[in-house]
Amino acid sequence: MIFDDEPVPGYPLPILPGHSSPGRLERVLRAGVFTVTTELDPPDSADPEEVYRRARVFDGYVDGVNATDGSGANCHMSSLAVCALLTRAGYAPVMQISCRDKNRIAIQGDILGGAAMGVCNILCLSGDGVQSGDHPQAKPVFDLDSLSLLQIARMLRDEKRFESGRKLTFAPRVFLGAAENPFAPPFEWRAERLAKKVAAGAQFIQTQYCFDIPMMREFMHRARDLGLLENAFVLAGVGPLKSAKSAQWMRTHVAGTHIPDSVIARLSGAQDQAQEGRRLCIDLIHELREMPGVSGVHVMAYRQEESVAEVIERSGVLGGRIPWFPERDQQQQPERIDS
Repeated sequence: MIFDDEPVPGYPLPILPGHSSPGRLERVLRAGVFTVTTELDPPDSADPEEVYRRARVFDGYVDGVNATDGSGANCHMSSLAVCALLTRAGYAPVMQISCRDKNRIAIQGDILGGAAMGVCNILCLSGDGVQSGDHPQAKPVFDLDSLSLLQIARMLRDEKRFESGRKLTFAPRVFLGAAENPFAPPFEWRAERLAKKVAAGAQFIQTQYCFDIPMMREFMHRARDLGLLENAFVLAGVGPLKSAKSAQWMRTHVAGTHIPDSVIARLSGAQDQAQEGRRLCIDLIHELREMPGVSGVHVMAYRQEESVAEVIERSGVLGGRIPWFPERDQQQQPERIDS
């Protein structure tokens, strides 16, 4: 959808022709720049400084920061609140919305509320089951799934109405995303599954961890044949592994995680497995950057967020570009694409 470049109350940037949001993440992607996003795990706290402290480790290295929404069905500060705080400080947050905990009434309200506070990016997820988290006695909702959530979010934005048909006075101007796992069986249908999400409204895709380049290449080939890459930007999921033991644990206990034996063997043979995990992540980023159709990487580093800056710095994937960070106006910075 194309919006006018008119000033919008509450939004610091105009909306460019062909864009659906005023956000920096969409601008960087549409400019054809290799893009980097990451995840911030919300704190078990009501202290806003804890959010800012976690965000600062990414300053100058990423174009967008996902605020997870009860990841793993565990309770933390809400994604909406984290995004509101990050937006206030000038970050480009991605608000994750899980269908597990809220019905369509609450979800539509959160989309409007987030947009009103300047949140420009939404990642639509079905969500992990409550049995996997710290409140297994909770009642799951799942009024929607990721596809129907995408459709409703697009309706709010493009048709300026609730699902009920009631009209909005001002539509949310948001960039819509979805998750995809190119490595989960049945592998031959993963691109077709992605096609459904793109048809429902997904404009950017963040994938599950990629540790298998041949499988990712095949997935991208199928997506390209289906014409999906003309309508959505794919950010391949990557992340540093701490050790061979943690890699074994992930592929056994984290649903949908595919880690080849060759990766575990590489870590097992290293003297410093954590450093080798970071080198592996950098190698993967280099290969993904050269893969046709991959628009960027989504770096996931649970409980080792401080490694994100090192991985991005050593990979050279930004090519001298410095993404926005809060102190940029107080420091002399080189030329960048930060809008």
